[in-house]
Amino acid sequence: MKKIRIGIIGCARIAERTMIPAIRSMEEFQLVAVASREKVKAEAFAQKFSCEAVCGYETLLQRSDIDAVYIPLPTSLNYEWSSKALESGKHVFVEKSITDHSTKAEHLVRLSVKNQVVVMENFAFLYHSQMNTVQVYVDSGEIGEIRLFRSSFGFPPFLDKTNIRYSKELGGGSLLDAGAYALRATQAFLGSSIEVLSASLLISPEHGVDIQGSAMLRSRDNIVSQIAFGFDNFYQNNIELWGTKGKIVVERAFTAQPEFRPKLVIEKQNKKLELSLAVDNQFKNILQAFYRSIIDRTHVDLHEELLIQSRLLTQVRQHAEEI
Repeated sequence: MKKIRIGIIGCARIAERTMIPAIRSMEEFQLVAVASREKVKAEAFAQKFSCEAVCGYETLLQRSDIDAVYIPLPTSLNYEWSSKALESGKHVFVEKSITDHSTKAEHLVRLSVKNQVVVMENFAFLYHSQMNTVQVYVDSGEIGEIRLFRSSFGFPPFLDKTNIRYSKELGGGSLLDAGAYALRATQAFLGSSIEVLSASLLISPEHGVDIQGSAMLRSRDNIVSQIAFGFDNFYQNNIELWGTKGKIVVERAFTAQPEFRPKLVIEKQNKKLELSLAVDNQFKNILQAFYRSIIDRTHVDLHEELLIQSRLLTQVRQHAEEI
């Protein structure tokens, strides 16, 4: 098996908690180095994960012993360093949201094609086996024809007011963070031909970023998606598919950790079934998909997903600004 040598750009908490442990546990990858703008931080990460410390992102991209990079930077920096990584001939696996506008996504796709490298956005929830289970029930006609898709992802205010999600300069806001999940889920279940009909964003006077939002979308088949998201909410993390014969609810749609056993609820007339599903590691699953895209040179679908996602994010903001 060909190992993909990977470097990490940035010492983010999500990298430390989930993605680096997943990378290190897989035979498909070899963790080579981690880069930070601060030498001390890079060395601390490198010591913890038994790899080399690099001071400066550019320095890491110049290395010939790295095939791919994982980028867990603040949203405002994802596009810049994804572009530079693609230009340097590195495959890119990047945290969401990779861009805040569709024109930037188009540029990244052009760089990916030009340099024959993969660019993939980390929506790991799509690769959890619970999503396959939901799709099986939908395809079987268990709940009839889909009439409505709903998704909510939000959480209470952060105690730390310096959290990057509150920073306008760092690309904060609930749309690019929590809302991006609900939009990507809509795309996964309703297909690629989706348009935003209306949207609303509540801007915090204190922080200058959107702390709550909602949107309504419609597919080519006239199936409506209703999504809601925010940083000022009672915790919600779900997907609901409402059909002509019943509905399916995924109660932990986006953040199922490897040890978590998901629950799927299927409701029909006078009947409610609760299914306890198997544990799964969505982080390893999406990394395996990233690896296959590199080895098999199959990343056209990733391009389409990236372009649709960025278009929807742009449309939500545009509709919200019209109100």
